[in-house]
Amino acid sequence: MPDNLFAENILSWYREHKRPMPWRETKDPYKIWISEIMLQQTRVDQAWPYFERFIGEFPTVFDLAKADQQKVLKAWEGLGYYSRARNLHKAAKSIVTDYDGKLPEDYDEIIKLKGIGPYTAAAITSIAFGKPNAVVDGNVIRVITRYFGIGDDIRSTRTIKQVQAHVNDLISNEHPADFNQGLMEIGSTICTPAKPNCLNCPISDGCIASKTARTDSIPFKSPAKKKPHKHIGVGIIQRNDDKVLIALRPENAMLGGLWEFPGGKQEEGESISKTVERELNEELGVEVYAFKEFMKLKHVYSHFSITLHAYLCKLISGEPKPKSSQEIRWVDINELEQFPFPKANKSLTEKLMGKGQGELGL
Repeated sequence: MPDNLFAENILSWYREHKRPMPWRETKDPYKIWISEIMLQQTRVDQAWPYFERFIGEFPTVFDLAKADQQKVLKAWEGLGYYSRARNLHKAAKSIVTDYDGKLPEDYDEIIKLKGIGPYTAAAITSIAFGKPNAVVDGNVIRVITRYFGIGDDIRSTRTIKQVQAHVNDLISNEHPADFNQGLMEIGSTICTPAKPNCLNCPISDGCIASKTARTDSIPFKSPAKKKPHKHIGVGIIQRNDDKVLIALRPENAMLGGLWEFPGGKQEEGESISKTVERELNEELGVEVYAFKEFMKLKHVYSHFSITLHAYLCKLISGEPKPKSSQEIRWVDINELEQFPFPKANKSLTEKLMGKGQGELGL
């Protein structure tokens, strides 16, 4: 299939079959930027309500730039990969300060902003500004490796560079936004990982994997390393006035800027209740008695998984002081919903609020 016909087929298919999405109904660079950041590592159906709430709360880059980081993180709560929200906030301040509130149109300029890499820079500049910068995401990788019959490992940088070179050659210079979105849309709805719908694919006539019955083996991805699993013990300390203690994670740490119940990783040969007692002593300088497991839950992060054990704790001696966190705070249980928590802790706060004041038996 000639390169120009490839692009024409992508464009005509996309214009007929594209799914309606709120960020596709605008050319506002700010909204397109927000959507592209949200769609990193996140499904469309999950990002959609967050996008609408986020834009409702921060309708312009000026609103986002002047907002308190805690408010931004709260709006992002549950979406995961919280560095995205922190970077958005920092980039918004840069856009207001350095670019008079306008996203840079140039690829080499926009990629300087915090949290914007090659994919996001290409997506924003093509969709918002009509620049012929080709995007490569997981969907595009699948379509292009199948189309050209590339059987090499897609974990390899060399393979990704090969895919990028092909898309750079194929992109429509006249309609880069529709081309990029069309190619991603085909990967999402037609050229799916399992059982691709080749009969309805607009580029199947030239697809090597389809012609040679290799869509099951292309793209090839070498097995990922097994994720380590950690057991985490956290403590719920309640004062006589029924307030519970929460801690703010350090800004530069994983999940930085979010609140949590203090605790840490279980050491070898240690019971989980002893983990809680040791960690609270190390982090807060207090002696506690972890007497009852309140909740246990599992959570998966990108590179590891955890089992979180939350223990009710009696304060034996000492006054809590933040040694490992930015700040600690005593709050009413019904105020917990006002603070941004990581997803694993969110289930815990919801159960605590369901119990209500004075019902923990501490």
